[in-house]
Amino acid sequence: MPSKTIAQNTVTPIKTNRVIWYGFLSVLVLIGVYGLIMRMEMGLISTNLTSNVPWGAWVAFYIYFVGLSAGAFLLSSLIFVFGMEKYEKIGREALLAAILSMVLAMMFISLDLGRMERFWHSLVYFNPFSVLAYEVRFYGLYVLILIAELYLSMRQDLIKNARKNDLKGKIAKICSLGSTDLSKESEARDHKWLKILGSIGIPIAIFGVHGGTGALFAVVKAQHYWNSAVFPVIFVVSALVSGTALLITFYIIRQKVKGGRVDKAMVQSLAGLMIGFLIVDIGLQFYEYLISAYSLDHQALDTLAILFGGKFSFIAFWLVQTFIGAVVPIFLYLKFKESVNALLTAAIMVVLGIVAVRFNIVVPPLLIPQLAGLSGGYYFPSSVEWMTSVGVIGFGLLLYSLAVSILPVDLSRPIEKMGERSER
Repeated sequence: MPSKTIAQNTVTPIKTNRVIWYGFLSVLVLIGVYGLIMRMEMGLISTNLTSNVPWGAWVAFYIYFVGLSAGAFLLSSLIFVFGMEKYEKIGREALLAAILSMVLAMMFISLDLGRMERFWHSLVYFNPFSVLAYEVRFYGLYVLILIAELYLSMRQDLIKNARKNDLKGKIAKICSLGSTDLSKESEARDHKWLKILGSIGIPIAIFGVHGGTGALFAVVKAQHYWNSAVFPVIFVVSALVSGTALLITFYIIRQKVKGGRVDKAMVQSLAGLMIGFLIVDIGLQFYEYLISAYSLDHQALDTLAILFGGKFSFIAFWLVQTFIGAVVPIFLYLKFKESVNALLTAAIMVVLGIVAVRFNIVVPPLLIPQLAGLSGGYYFPSSVEWMTSVGVIGFGLLLYSLAVSILPVDLSRPIEKMGERSER
């Protein structure tokens, strides 16, 4: 009886927290729906975008989530392609995060379209001289690879769960696509295809997805600050930073919420990768600033002046991007590497810091007039831009929460049974 009472007392707070969490996310989605209605009724006049500053928060979030997706996928490749089993617990979660991040990225860029209903034109009509024309096709191929990989990684567990009569079992039966083969041969075949698809996806993610997204900016010759061959490389490295930080955050929080064990060794290793990628990213950004300054181009110099000393520079660049997103995480890793909570804090800070990086990539160059005599631009997101952004992010978290609760994404328990050392 005492053990039964303890179990009931443990389950009740979890259920209460789950209701609160889903309620909170539902409120965020409703806010986003209201903002979307205003956006559809009023068009882009509902935003603070202008002819001088045609890109703003939605484009910044678009490249941010594309980066999260590419980074999470590349991290999953360490497991499924290169066989680094110490990260296996987050393999499926990395693929899920990559898929959902691309969904959110496409939602954000759709909001930015002047005619949202014409989003399909980019797929139907093709211009062989357009970087964007190739980019959207890379996105489609990339997402198909991600979905196939996630299915293959979960197939056997889906078949096992399909035998149950509850809601999870019914969903698993649908997701298993009629497959019933649990043999060792089929498992080996799944692993083989995971490696093949992952190997194909790596160059697509690097050169086509996030490197290609960086190329969308780099080919804009009218913007000296963007027009650099280093830009696509910076996008890829920062994707690795943000993707690793996101997975650390999701994994630790999920384990703590459900009362599971946190694999401290794995988290420390991932945190080391995150900090290593972050240092490389900082170095590449430094060279980008240095080369822009040495060019003595007035647009580049004016962009740097806004970036380092503009109206919002203290918050956007010095506080969020530099201090919160770089200095503090590096300090926490070097000083408190043994603390899971410190590493979680560092990961959350990096996730926030990369958001500021994306805003600082998009907005400052657009504030500089392209022709002499024109007035400079000004931009701060409108309430509609904020509401829709909050709604899209809330929708993404809702999809993630539902997916991890009904799909066999969590691999921590099976691996712990295999004898791996874990610690709270």
